[in-house]
Amino acid sequence: MPGPTFAEEQSQWARGLRRIAGIDEAGRGPLAGPVVAAAVILPVGFRQNWLSQVADSKLLTASRREFLYGQMTAASLPIGVGVIDSQTIDVVGIAKATRLAMKMAVKQIQPAPEFLLIDYFKLPEVKLPQKGVPDGDSLCISIACASIIAKVTRDRLMVDYDRTYPGYGFADHKGYGTAAHLECLHRLGACPIHRCSFQPVRDVCGVEA
Repeated sequence: MPGPTFAEEQSQWARGLRRIAGIDEAGRGPLAGPVVAAAVILPVGFRQNWLSQVADSKLLTASRREFLYGQMTAASLPIGVGVIDSQTIDVVGIAKATRLAMKMAVKQIQPAPEFLLIDYFKLPEVKLPQKGVPDGDSLCISIACASIIAKVTRDRLMVDYDRTYPGYGFADHKGYGTAAHLECLHRLGACPIHRCSFQPVRDVCGVEA
């Protein structure tokens, strides 16, 4: 399967726009931890050998994601990151929390982007021209870069949480509902980063739907 390309960015560059931000998230599905979004701008004409290794973060090994994260940050690309914690997710819901994280990521980039390319989503509350791109993390290079930044950022946070809340295995499963995580959840109960609005955490938290 061919990797992501600059096609979406080039279509906007051809219109005279220059600051095109790709946006993606990590952590919508886990039972614990934050949802994280990232926004990344690849400048017009940006070319690096490592770009050929960029893909949807879910298709990359952890070591390859870390390598690419390092390359992106070393290149001083315009990057924004938004993190919304589990308590907020429980209050507003995961869909709105994801949009809030994306909005936060966009706001961190200054000067502001001129156009947004977002994996699936659109952000009506952000008053910038934008396009939701289905399978964007597989097709669009800047969205794929954002997916890597978001995933590495979230994974690192979950490793830190593993030290704060030992016994759940957060460093291994990153909060996803694996069999090992569910066993720990039922044995130890929920901890402060669990999403009590998510089943099966809701039953452990004793929260009504």
